[in-house]
Amino acid sequence: MALKVHHLRPAPGAKTAKTRVGRGEGSKGKTAGRGTKGSKARNNIPEYFEGGQMPLHMRLPKLKGFKSRNRVEFQVVNLDKLGQLFPEGGEVGVADLVAKGAVRSGQPVKVLGDGELTVALQVSVHKFSKSAQEKIQAAGGTTTEV
Repeated sequence: MALKVHHLRPAPGAKTAKTRVGRGEGSKGKTAGRGTKGSKARNNIPEYFEGGQMPLHMRLPKLKGFKSRNRVEFQVVNLDKLGQLFPEGGEVGVADLVAKGAVRSGQPVKVLGDGELTVALQVSVHKFSKSAQEKIQAAGGTTTEV
């Protein structure tokens, strides 16, 4: 007679019934595989419990301060840079600065007053420092905030 798939059976002793612990003295009752006494025998302790040692979340240093979600990061351009990029003077906008590679697009621009300006520029960006505004106007230019 040929052996067929439906004739196959597990080897004797390979399949054993699940042990139901703690269900009376006759079937692994009493200590139910937990040994005798101690906190592990009595109840479940969380895996983060360190045996009374100072826990990790209390040992670590706390973070100080906070980061404001409303903070605006300006890209800065100094006056000496403006003088180099536009030596002939004229109108300067955010798009012109992006085209010249002084700033990236999509972020607000602020002009700072570092350096000297010799040409008259009509600058229109998001913000100016007080010294930059004074120096641009002293050179015969104008400032407008976008």
